Amino acid sequence: MILPTPAAAARPTVRPLLIGPVVVDPPVLQAPMAGYTNFAYRQVVREFGGAGLLATEMIAARGARWLETHRGENPDRLWGVHDEPRPLAVQMWDNDPDNLAAVGRRLAKDFRVSVVDLNFGCPVRQVTVKAHSGSWLLRDPARVGEIVRRVVEACDGTPVSAKIRLGCADTCRTAVEVAQRIEEAGASCLTVHGRVAAQFFSGAADWDAIAAVKRSVSRLPVVGNGDIDSAETAVMRLTSHGLDGVMIARESLAKPWIFAQTAALLRGEPKPPDPTPEEQYELVLHHYDLVCRRFGADRGTLLMRKFACSYAQGLPGAREFRGQVSRVLSQQEFLAVMRTTFPGRPGGGDFSHPGLSKFETAL
Repeated sequence: MILPTPAAAARPTVRPLLIGPVVVDPPVLQAPMAGYTNFAYRQVVREFGGAGLLATEMIAARGARWLETHRGENPDRLWGVHDEPRPLAVQMWDNDPDNLAAVGRRLAKDFRVSVVDLNFGCPVRQVTVKAHSGSWLLRDPARVGEIVRRVVEACDGTPVSAKIRLGCADTCRTAVEVAQRIEEAGASCLTVHGRVAAQFFSGAADWDAIAAVKRSVSRLPVVGNGDIDSAETAVMRLTSHGLDGVMIARESLAKPWIFAQTAALLRGEPKPPDPTPEEQYELVLHHYDLVCRRFGADRGTLLMRKFACSYAQGLPGAREFRGQVSRVLSQQEFLAVMRTTFPGRPGGGDFSHPGLSKFETAL
């Protein structure tokens, strides 16, 4: 499907998204993605700009309570949350209202996060079948409503949002009823991913179904999510489906500058170009430096492999690069693969830097 490109000279009529007292402007949200949206990634997105609200990886409420009680520690996924700029959402999951209320209260009071987000959309077996959480709960709208109500009460003024899918399966499309229960329970925002859980990420996101959910509620802001693969698509979805915001997920792993490009189009400005291959090379090393500073060179190298693969998505030579970088075990190996096979540069071969880049020097 070919989507229309917004005219650079025409500014779309888009209002900021209000999540309780939190102003999200532009109404373009960075999706929470397990294993990816840690502090290093969020810092990269923030440096480009354009995301109205950033979000952490989802944390397990049960695990967070255990760590606090038995070790006096916080989950790794809360790295950076205390000190980084706001607005910032923290997403959590569980099926126990007591766990979620306790962790939500702590996020609101001790961490002073902008938004506490509840995950009712994760389709992963470990969360659904094994833990009866995430999208598993969409089969029980009343329970979803009770969980939201308890967390809203516990957060005591800090807005609570929720993320759902259209249902568990095509035979169990409960999004409209779930959305109405979430609204009745006092949530301040709802994000809808346009697939059922059984699809995972196959097929196409159903934005008409997302719009139907929006029409089914009276005051609850609704954010759409699914298959946003460009700034033009983000603007088109936001302006043509009667939604209050859009959330960008997988595409932002390859192009964290997509938020800045979307924001420019929403301001009626020309879309900024993608960074050059050399700039993308420096970006990967910058991201790697941030990860290594937190986790050390050995663990940081292992964690960075998947990010490097994401950055290469869609670039010439990406397959060769992914095949090599996904097997590196040391910082030396990572830097060598970056210098010799990072994709996208004209003609291939080594980058012709005058010595080491500033991030290679830091590493």
